[in-house]
Amino acid sequence: MAIEDKIKELLDKRELAKLGGGQKRIDSQHSKGKLTARERIDLLLDEGSFEEFDMFVTHNCHDFGLEKESYMSDGVVTGYGTIDGRLVYVFSQDFTVFGGSLSEAYAQKICKLLDKAMKMGAPVIGINDSGGARIQEGVKSLGGYAEIFQRNIMASGVIPQISAIFGPCAGGAVYSPALTDFIFMTKKNSYMFVTGPKVVKTVTGEVVTDDELGGASVHGSKSGVTHFVTEDEQEGILMIRKLLSYLPQNNLEEAPLAPCNDPIHRLEDSLNYIIPENPNKPYDVKDVIHSIADYNEFMEIHRNYAPNIVIGYARFNGVSVGIVANQPSYLAGVLDINASRKAARFVRFCDAFNIPILTLVDVPGFLPGTAQEYGGIITNGAKLLYAYGEATVPKITVILRKAYGGAYDVMSSKHLRGDINYAWPTAEIAVMGPKGAIEVLNSKQIAAITDPIEKEEFIRKNEQEYKDKFANPYNAAKYGYIDDVIEPRNTRFRVIRALQSLATKKDVNPPKKHDNLPL
Repeated sequence: MAIEDKIKELLDKRELAKLGGGQKRIDSQHSKGKLTARERIDLLLDEGSFEEFDMFVTHNCHDFGLEKESYMSDGVVTGYGTIDGRLVYVFSQDFTVFGGSLSEAYAQKICKLLDKAMKMGAPVIGINDSGGARIQEGVKSLGGYAEIFQRNIMASGVIPQISAIFGPCAGGAVYSPALTDFIFMTKKNSYMFVTGPKVVKTVTGEVVTDDELGGASVHGSKSGVTHFVTEDEQEGILMIRKLLSYLPQNNLEEAPLAPCNDPIHRLEDSLNYIIPENPNKPYDVKDVIHSIADYNEFMEIHRNYAPNIVIGYARFNGVSVGIVANQPSYLAGVLDINASRKAARFVRFCDAFNIPILTLVDVPGFLPGTAQEYGGIITNGAKLLYAYGEATVPKITVILRKAYGGAYDVMSSKHLRGDINYAWPTAEIAVMGPKGAIEVLNSKQIAAITDPIEKEEFIRKNEQEYKDKFANPYNAAKYGYIDDVIEPRNTRFRVIRALQSLATKKDVNPPKKHDNLPL
C-alpha cells in the first residue's frame, strides 16, 4: 500500500472516530439540547490546544452480540489541552456510543488519563454523560469503575479534580464525581442517583421522576452533592474555566496571581453603616464580600445549599482567596449540620491547595433542636472545627458582629491557629447573647421579683451592663484574641496587608499516616 493510501486510511479512521455512534445519534444528542463529547472539549479548552490519545481504542467484548458492533474511542474521548494557557487533562463521555456506558477498555482510557495527570501535576476535568456500566461486560465493567475510584482517591488533594454532569450519571458511576472536588450540573439534562426511579418504585413503592430524584435543583439545594447549577452546558463550561483561574495546578504550587489595578487602599464607606443598630436585624454578608474583593468579584460555591453560610473565591490584589462567611440574612447565620459540612470541605480543599482563607464572622451559635442533635450536629460541627484547626494556609478572620459560644471558637478563632484576627467595632464576642446570659446569671433574682415592671427594669438594666462589658471587641482584644479592631471601610486594605505579611508563612502538623476526621 502506497504512503498516500496509508495516510488516507489514517484520515478516514480519524473522521470515523469523530462521528462516535454516527450522525443519527449525534442529531438525537443535539435535539435534547446536548453537545457531543468532542464539542464539549472544543468549548472547554483553548482553541486548537486539544491533543487526543487512544482514539483507536475499541471494546474487547464478544458476548451478547457486541462482537458485531464496535466504535473507535469506545464511548469516551480522552486527552489534554490548555485553559488560559495552563495544562489540563480531560475526558468526555460520548452518549452516542452505547449510551456512554462504561466498558473495560473505556475505563482503562480514563485510568491512563488520571495517571498522566498525576505525573504532570495538572488538573483533571471529567465530563459525564453515561447510562452507567456496560451490562454486557459484567464484572469487568464494575472493576473498571473501581480502578477509576482508586485513582480519584490517590489524586485527591494532589491535583484539582472537576466533574461536569451533562447527562445521566447513575449507579456506581456517581461515585467518581462524588470523589472529585467540584461538581457541575445543568438544569435540564443532568441527573445523578444511585438507583433510578424504576428501582425506587419497585423497592419502596415511591413514585418519582428523574428530576425529582436526582436533578440539578435537588442536588444543588437539598443534598449538596453538586456545587454549581448552570442554565446549560455552555454556561457550565465557562464556569469551569473561571473556577480553574482561582486554583493552582497541583498541591505543590500556588494559585496564579492575576494582574490587579483595583487600589489596595480603596475605602468602602458603606461598610461603616452596613451593620444594623438593632442586633437582631439581618444584612447580606455578600455585600461585604463584594465591597472588599478585587473589582467587586466573587465566585460563590454551593449557592443554594445551606445558604446560612457563604463560601467561594475572590481575589485580593490579585491573590486567590477562599472566603467563608456566616450569612445573617438566612437563619440569622447560625451553624447547622449542612452549613458545617459545606464549609468544612471547602476549608480543607483550600488548605490542600495552598489557598489562603478569609473568614467573615457573624454567628449567634449552633442551631438548637432535636432534628439537629439527632442528625449529629456535634460530629458535623466538629468537622468545621477540625478543618480550621488542621489548616496550615494563611488564615485571616474578621468578626463583623456576633461571635457567640462555641461558634466563636469554630469560626477560625485565634485559638485554632488563626494568623490575623480582626474585629469591627460592632463585634460582640461572648458565651451567649445578653438576654440569655442574664436569664442564667440572675435567674434567682429574676424569679424573686413579683412586680412585672420591676422585673422588666431589672432585666433591662442587667442586659445593658452585660452589653457594655461583652457587646464589643475590646474585651477579647485585651487578651490578644483579637489582633486589632479595624474601621469597617478599611477592611480591604487590612486584609491585603495581612495576606502580604503571611506570604511566607510556614506551619506544619505532626507526622502521621493520616488524620481521623470526625466523619
